[in-house]
Amino acid sequence: MNSQDIRIRTAVPEDAEKLLEIYGPYVEKTAITFEYQIPSAEEFARRIRETLKRYPYLVAEREGEMTGYAYAGTFHDRAAYDWAVETSIYVARDQRKRGVGRRLHAALEMALREQGILNMNACVACPRREEDPYLTRDSLEFHRHLGYRLVGEFFQCGYKFGRWYNMAWLEKHIGDHLKVQKAPKSFGEVRDRIEEELETF
Repeated sequence: MNSQDIRIRTAVPEDAEKLLEIYGPYVEKTAITFEYQIPSAEEFARRIRETLKRYPYLVAEREGEMTGYAYAGTFHDRAAYDWAVETSIYVARDQRKRGVGRRLHAALEMALREQGILNMNACVACPRREEDPYLTRDSLEFHRHLGYRLVGEFFQCGYKFGRWYNMAWLEKHIGDHLKVQKAPKSFGEVRDRIEEELETF
């Protein structure tokens, strides 16, 4: 199998239970997310609905099975930050290193460009030691490989599994920063065009 076997589509709230099967192990077994408890399907469906009001929420499928998902969220709620987003990507643990994350990120970047977003920002947990049972530096390297640059690191700001973790911020510019900048569109305003692109993505 290769990455061309992967289909990307917009998530719907009804995907919540299946997406939780992907997300749950990250909560219970890793420090990749700092969430302590797996959310309910109802809460996860609410998150999908809320995200889609403004940003893309995408699902990857391979042979009909969900293999990962990616979405964007508000970087900061002040108006001047409207051209920046925070991104998140989760891949089923048995599907890692098979092109799912790369394809999801490419689709997410395409959708955000269509909206007029300029900055993709990723907040990535970092282990304080080289060897950690709950966290590697794979997420950091994944983003760097996709063209992100490290812009800052917060030290010992996340506590999980009785350990303190650092948090790195990375950014990728995906559009031109102009003196007169058009306001970005909501995902709903460009959804049809994005979904047409995804059909042949």
